[in-house]
Amino acid sequence: MDRRQLSRLAHTDHPIAAPLADATVERLLERAVTDGARVLDLGCGRGEWLRRALELRPKAVAEGVDTDGAVLALGRAEARERGVADRLELHEADAAAFGAPHRFGTVLSVGAVHAFGGLLPTLAAARRHLAPGGQVLIGDGFWEREPGAAALDALDAVPDDYADLAATVDRVVADGWTPVHGHVSTVQEWDDYEWSWTGSLERWALDHPDDPGAGAAHAAAAEHRDAWLKGYRGTLGFLTLLLRPSTPR
Repeated sequence: MDRRQLSRLAHTDHPIAAPLADATVERLLERAVTDGARVLDLGCGRGEWLRRALELRPKAVAEGVDTDGAVLALGRAEARERGVADRLELHEADAAAFGAPHRFGTVLSVGAVHAFGGLLPTLAAARRHLAPGGQVLIGDGFWEREPGAAALDALDAVPDDYADLAATVDRVVADGWTPVHGHVSTVQEWDDYEWSWTGSLERWALDHPDDPGAGAAHAAAAEHRDAWLKGYRGTLGFLTLLLRPSTPR
């Protein structure tokens, strides 16, 4: 079982692949997406952000980009079930290299900055797709407190991989963006996400004991749970920012 399969299973009950509650996602989308907007998600996974945006804004249209064809197929099926497939286009492509013939009023990339090499490169990619007057909704980690060895080992990280909250916002502002809204994920949101991630894998392994992937699913869940509880819980935070370019285009 490869990492993509494990991720699909782990997000069964929490399709938003970030520590954000459903109510938080709805509030962010209400601010980020206007009715009639064209929306792009860079690193969309199964397109859950886009599906919810289209349900919230019945005149909006959306496109998503991801390299996992299997998860995109799942997203297309879910869009058909929810009646928004005619307004959603999902592309199997490298988000960093994706090009479109038009611009977008809202560009999303929440929890996917690894695909671009970091927060600022992700913002640079989003800027290329942004229409005049548009907004970017981006989510990434930050250090809630100075990371110790246990947290760094659990995340396979070094201290410079993230900054603290204030420095993270300062970097975004210095890059030419103005925050117009933001959300710092709560401990409850983190715990709900991590228990769902590990629990979905464990439940699948228990329900499919004869599947060749059951052992790998159990091992991945146990490893992730230890990394979270014994490593980065309370150290790694998650910040979602709604941004506009500081200089109008």
